[in-house]
Amino acid sequence: MKAFLRHFSFEFMNGIRNKNLLLLTYLLPLGFYLMMGFVMVEINPMFLDNLIPAMLIFGILSAALLGIPDPLVTARENGIFRSFKINGVPSLAILLIPAISTIIHLVIVAVIITVTAPLLFDAPQPINWGMFLFVFLAESVALVGLSVLIGVISQSSRMTVLWSQLIYLPSMLLGGMMIPYSLLPESVQRVARLLPATQAMNAFNGLAMGGTADFSAWGSLITLIMGGILAFILALFLFSWDSRNTTGKVHPLLGLFAILPYLLQALIGA
Repeated sequence: MKAFLRHFSFEFMNGIRNKNLLLLTYLLPLGFYLMMGFVMVEINPMFLDNLIPAMLIFGILSAALLGIPDPLVTARENGIFRSFKINGVPSLAILLIPAISTIIHLVIVAVIITVTAPLLFDAPQPINWGMFLFVFLAESVALVGLSVLIGVISQSSRMTVLWSQLIYLPSMLLGGMMIPYSLLPESVQRVARLLPATQAMNAFNGLAMGGTADFSAWGSLITLIMGGILAFILALFLFSWDSRNTTGKVHPLLGLFAILPYLLQALIGA
């Protein structure tokens, strides 16, 4: 446990000193939040109702998908994981530490947005703070789990960009942050349900913000939790200490099973 805490403390402080991670975790989400608050609300006043949950989801998307996978691939390619293995560091710690560190940073960003949005933009606050926190943590676990999985299955930094953008860009367009889910064509709505962002916005609206869920809010919450856990389990199963050693490796496309909870929710969810 002491070794784990020392390792975690080092990674957490290193993340604060890393300019790239600082940009993706703090500056990008907070800068986008201020821009949307001052500009988007003037264009579309209805956006104010979703300002807090939408900006929290955007922050999680940016910090997790853009910040986690590449350092994992870089560390594996540079032989850092091999040295960890020699020194007895378990693969669980290697994957769990950046995940926990990112979630802690996200909590700080969430506090800043949640406290300042009512003061700066008169944005409505959650009516159920317990469920608000629960949905936020569920979405963080879901996207951090997927991000760790992307870092494990990607063979290069370029591949991390490809896999991450397959989730990031559709989430921005179809995740309910900019365009309400109810305004999407029915065929597109089914596709949108495959995205953690869509499930999170639905859960926030139905369980925390006092709005109306477009489909089962509790189903969305369960889907996020199960999706995050499954993604992390798959990441552990597919973890490789050295990408050059292909003996006995399981095909990385097995990681696609991480979308199973979202697929089931899209097909049978009410």
